[in-house]
Amino acid sequence: MKLSNKLISVIAVSLLISAASTINAQFNDYSSKFGIQINGLLPDTEFDKDLRPDDADLKLSYLGRVFLRFEFFTEVIETEIGAGFGQLQGVDFDNNLWRTNLIPIDLRLIFSPFDMDIWNPYAYGGVGALYFNIDKPPSDPYNNAIESDGWTTMFPVGGGFEIGLSDALILDISGGYTFTLTDDLNGYNNKKNNDGYFNLAMGLTFVNGSGQSDKDMDGLTKREEIDLGTDPNNPDTDGDGLKDGEEVRTYKTDPLNADTDADQLQDGAEVIVHKTNPLNADSDNDLLQDGEEVLTYKTDPLDADTDDDTLSDGKEVNKYKTDPLNADSDKDLLSDGDEVSKYNTNPLLADTDGDGLLDGEEVNQYKTDPLNVDTDGGTVDDFTEVNRGTDPLDPEDDVIKIDVPIVLEGITFATGKSDITPESARVLEGALKTMTTYPEIIVEISGHTDDVGSSASNQKLSQRRADSVREWLILRGVDPNRLYAKGYGEENPIVPNTSKENRRGNRRIEFKRIR
Repeated sequence: MKLSNKLISVIAVSLLISAASTINAQFNDYSSKFGIQINGLLPDTEFDKDLRPDDADLKLSYLGRVFLRFEFFTEVIETEIGAGFGQLQGVDFDNNLWRTNLIPIDLRLIFSPFDMDIWNPYAYGGVGALYFNIDKPPSDPYNNAIESDGWTTMFPVGGGFEIGLSDALILDISGGYTFTLTDDLNGYNNKKNNDGYFNLAMGLTFVNGSGQSDKDMDGLTKREEIDLGTDPNNPDTDGDGLKDGEEVRTYKTDPLNADTDADQLQDGAEVIVHKTNPLNADSDNDLLQDGEEVLTYKTDPLDADTDDDTLSDGKEVNKYKTDPLNADSDKDLLSDGDEVSKYNTNPLLADTDGDGLLDGEEVNQYKTDPLNVDTDGGTVDDFTEVNRGTDPLDPEDDVIKIDVPIVLEGITFATGKSDITPESARVLEGALKTMTTYPEIIVEISGHTDDVGSSASNQKLSQRRADSVREWLILRGVDPNRLYAKGYGEENPIVPNTSKENRRGNRRIEFKRIR
């Protein structure tokens, strides 16, 4: 029978330890603990020392106790307030029973320096008040207690260990000794040694703020936060504007890293403000990180093409160097995307071919080639043709026909001057082309003026202007014998000299074929 009982006890303890090994109990870092204990007591009095009979019966006593425990500034030291009720009993020298009622109230400090998951050893020491009442005194002549009831000071010391049954429930086993400042507990006072008692206790401790609690209300239990490394007292450990629980359960972000995808935007700003993906540094896949878009380029991190020019923001910034916020970076009336994809023009240069016309004007208005200065190949650039009214798509009208006298539009002179201006030179290119194309013709270059000044001076000025045009053509290879210059002064106005604009038109050069 005895062997069977021992075997059952061993099996029970083994099962208890095995069950506890799967639990990560909350021994330290909790809000509070409430416990109940049952103590077995052994007296330590004169009858148990100097006067103990050799054949004395062993009398076990009991003490029920409850306690409330808190952490004391640190997880290593706990403060415990406890109270109980029980009886201490033993036998006197004649083996007669004595019994005393006990009500202890004490304050203890619990020292548990080990951070262990399954069991937690500790030591304790404290001070308190003990009320005693001698319920059955020892027999005469040993009943000579000074006080049969009253209060005394007590000093409990000892140690024990906790075994986790769950995150919120702990099995507590402890043992110790209680010193008192009285020698009357056993109803006998020899005025030599104070009485005390040994105790062996077992109890259950209920944990508040255990691993299943959520003190900071962030959606994660304390145990989860300990496993993750987050702060169970701070709902937003990394300070990114999202609660730790939201990061773990909803957004799958790192609650220990304010910027999970390392895109220069905090996870909270991505979720709450910008609506971007905190797990993807480039939410719209435009080759720019979300942080670059928001902080540097001011583009939309959710729209790969912020300015809707058919070029992604990343290509505009990194490849073409265009403005991702402006669909027409060079303001040439073509979108950057059309320039790159359709026309192969330079999206950073408004006039790619340098002919004086915007790329957009050439494409949309004149239908000329924005990559070719002279679209029709007729020797006169598109700009000149547009401005003089000829067709930049027809090479035939590039060469000036001079079967009848014509005014060379665009060859004008400042009042009193005969210098060929760059603008006039462009028009003369057409005349040069005609003289080269038709080597048999001979022309008269006639100069005309307005009526400002004397008739004689105007005649001389018109002659100088006609000579200037003749010399310009001769310098470019035209036979001098094919060119005659004559000044007519103010004799042949084409409009009345009644306004500044009319006078400007009368200051002209005409070409007339004479053979």
